[in-house]
Amino acid sequence: QDYTWEDHGYSLINRLYPDVGQLLDEKFQVVYNLTYNTMAMHCGVDTSMLRRAIWNYVHCVFGIRYDDYDYGEVNQLLERNLKIYIKTVACYPEKTTKQIYTQFWRHFKHSEKVHINLLLLEARLQAALLYALRAVTHYM
Repeated sequence: QDYTWEDHGYSLINRLYPDVGQLLDEKFQVVYNLTYNTMAMHCGVDTSMLRRAIWNYVHCVFGIRYDDYDYGEVNQLLERNLKIYIKTVACYPEKTTKQIYTQFWRHFKHSEKVHINLLLLEARLQAALLYALRAVTHYM
């Protein structure tokens, strides 16, 4: 909570590499906001809480927690098999198997599962950048 992308990382990376912060921020926002407003067979669904839960769970796996987020949502919205998949892909991508992929969200489309992958990989990238940029800040 003491070093966030919005408050610290974005401005530092823009200072070090002009325009890169804007490009990364746009990339994060596009993936974060990407939705068909569907979940399996249901249309017109607001998926923002689910997307936020996935993003914050990935950050939590890497030790980044936010005071203004209720982590009870993670347990309510993410089933155990999905959490296992997210942690495996984020932390041990070489151990990802088709079996782990097929065990979560059995009734969902592959495009929805691909979106999960995009979300977790971008959240992972942002978490890694936060650690690196925080180290640069402390060095400076």
